[in-house]
Amino acid sequence: MRLDRFLCESTGLTRSVAKKALHRGDVTVDGLVVKKSDQQINGQEVRLEGRLLVAPGPRYLLLHKPAGYISSTQDEDHPCVLQLLPPELRRGLQCAGRLDVDTTGLLLLTDDGQWSHRLRSPKKACNKVYQVDLSDPLASDVTQRFAEGVELHGEDKATLPATLEVLTPTRVLLTIQEGKYHQVKRMFAAVGNHVMGLHRLQIGDIVLDDSLAPGEWRHLTAEEIASI
Repeated sequence: MRLDRFLCESTGLTRSVAKKALHRGDVTVDGLVVKKSDQQINGQEVRLEGRLLVAPGPRYLLLHKPAGYISSTQDEDHPCVLQLLPPELRRGLQCAGRLDVDTTGLLLLTDDGQWSHRLRSPKKACNKVYQVDLSDPLASDVTQRFAEGVELHGEDKATLPATLEVLTPTRVLLTIQEGKYHQVKRMFAAVGNHVMGLHRLQIGDIVLDDSLAPGEWRHLTAEEIASI
């Protein structure tokens, strides 16, 4: 890891502030002053103004995704969700599961590949809870059909059992275990309805904070990380 990145991730400093500290001679590596930002760090003792810095560990973030942002890094028409984070936090982070550009709500980001894999693994079966706004009132048989599993176009198997909680005739809470491509929209299309708004509220035991406005984020707690 580059020394300037090590400083940022172990202290929370911005890249520009870290470089100024280097230029002032405030940083030592194994007891020697180092001013080069691109010095590679691999287990050496790094101190800032005499204070020993601890190597940064994996990062786990919860983001309240707004509409209009993509969860991947390649799209010429829409900005990536990583642009909502401070520059010093972005490097190495990946979305642990994705949301469509028009879908809002809970999105998890991490640089821990194994944790991300567990989160997305069918064996883990993390329940995902969505608030769904529909174009038409919900038909009376949909709750039972979702509980039994529905056939999606292009799929060989029916969806796993899903739970519906009706809030209003056109707003429901849907809990699913899977994460097929456009699954929620396709499930309602299969029963003759259309999703007008989709907002993810929860993954497993991790719940979107009411206090986080769209575009805001926080670090996961140790309990939330361990729940995956």
